[in-house]
Amino acid sequence: MATLAKDAFEAPTVDPLDVSRSELYLNDTWREPFMRLRAEAPVHYVRDSEFGPYWSVSTYKPIVEVESLPDLFSSEAGGITLANFEMGDPNAVKMPMFIARDRPVHTAQRRTVAPAFTPSEMTRLSAEIRHRTAEVLDTLPWGEEFDWVDTVSIELTTGMLAILFDFPWEDRRKLTFWSDWAGDIEIIKNEELRQQRLVHLFECGTYFRRLWNERLDKPRQPDLISMMVHSDAMREMDDHEFLGNLILLIVGGNDTTRNTMSGLAYGLDKYADQRTKLEADPSLIPNAVSEIIRWQTPLAHMRRTATADTELMGQQIKAGDKLAMWYISGNRDESVFGEDADKLIVDRPNARRHLAFGHGIHRCVGARLAELQIGILLEEMAKRRMRVNVTGEPERVAACFVHGYRKLPVQLSKY
Repeated sequence: MATLAKDAFEAPTVDPLDVSRSELYLNDTWREPFMRLRAEAPVHYVRDSEFGPYWSVSTYKPIVEVESLPDLFSSEAGGITLANFEMGDPNAVKMPMFIARDRPVHTAQRRTVAPAFTPSEMTRLSAEIRHRTAEVLDTLPWGEEFDWVDTVSIELTTGMLAILFDFPWEDRRKLTFWSDWAGDIEIIKNEELRQQRLVHLFECGTYFRRLWNERLDKPRQPDLISMMVHSDAMREMDDHEFLGNLILLIVGGNDTTRNTMSGLAYGLDKYADQRTKLEADPSLIPNAVSEIIRWQTPLAHMRRTATADTELMGQQIKAGDKLAMWYISGNRDESVFGEDADKLIVDRPNARRHLAFGHGIHRCVGARLAELQIGILLEEMAKRRMRVNVTGEPERVAACFVHGYRKLPVQLSKY
């Protein structure tokens, strides 16, 4: 009887290799369990998590294999995150987006927005990005503590999104607000927050539908809404698919670049020898951009669903199984990046091999733009001989999808 009573009150056991636990990212303690996974079980089955059972794919090679077989490992069958907001809810609002579609719909819709991210468009946008970056940096206080996330990272990326959408400038911070609600997969665990999320996302859809209607009868322009309006693949989208694709572009354009810009300040301060190396040789900036993206990995995972029974690194995957491709771990795979993979090395020879943008047909459509923005930020900082000194612990995002920062206290000095 005593044993039964003891068992009844025992806390549920926590799987130490369940790397979907939000506290690992809030407390920045995710490295050790991923190191174990890479060494002991690169493809590991987690039977019980707050997101249900899933396979953890934690090393470089099997992540690339899963990404390279989009018909076998579907984006559409269950979505692209461990959280499935529609799972088990017949009344759930479905918001299809092209990153979570399979061929041929994915191909056609991606092709619609891809012209916004061509090399020629990057050339066209670069002067505007440089002007805005210089403007933001020139307003920063020297020798005083401020929040780098809000003052620099959010301001630069939200402004860039406003330009891409030709979005009303005075309302640009709405984009950050909607992005934060859309990208927080922890909300699935709380029904009240789920409903609040829907309210905010429908506000987003209503606002953008007004912009869409304003551009229906106007000539095609280079902004993303105009591209959708004038495309065969996307002009007939219903409201939910329209909203889904907006969310994709907002979160993709905001959270990823914003958290890399914050990681830039934090990582270069943490590895001061690398900051000194970069300050002494600005020609390292292009490579440093890739390395900072690899080191930060702003989206920790993407999810796929098996469409048939298969095998992955000796593990039997069943049709319908959920797989999490942990980019944050693949980018630290010692067999690819060496034993110093957890460090930020600005002249790392193979930094461009990182998986932070994904691989294959779903590789981030805006990768060039992200690299351009981060590169220009480093160049403009170098022009001003601006050193960012972290003055306290960052406040981190408590989630296993967006890997980033809420706040980062810093102070500027000259070098």
